[in-house]
Amino acid sequence: MRARCAAVLSICLAAAQTGCVSIGGCGLRECSADAKISADVRTLFAQNVELGGPNVISVQTVRGVVYLRGLVSTPYQIAEAGSIAAQAPGVAAVRNLVVIDNSK
Repeated sequence: MRARCAAVLSICLAAAQTGCVSIGGCGLRECSADAKISADVRTLFAQNVELGGPNVISVQTVRGVVYLRGLVSTPYQIAEAGSIAAQAPGVAAVRNLVVIDNSK
């Protein structure tokens, strides 16, 4: 069981670095489109000071669906991240998995 979890984790980490998941395969055009969407969302985040910078929220796009993960301080920031991500060209949907950081 641990070996399987480790394998899945390594696949997810590799996919997050590229901005595109190759599980099930994706064509060159689809993967490059997903990478462009992720880059566009990160650029929009970087332009919004209320989100605390582009590195607080990670962005991954799979077949036009943007997945947001990370920690923020307020519910407003969660909603704002989803709203901003939806504005990027080519976004089919946004899965906002951002949560409030209660460790501070």
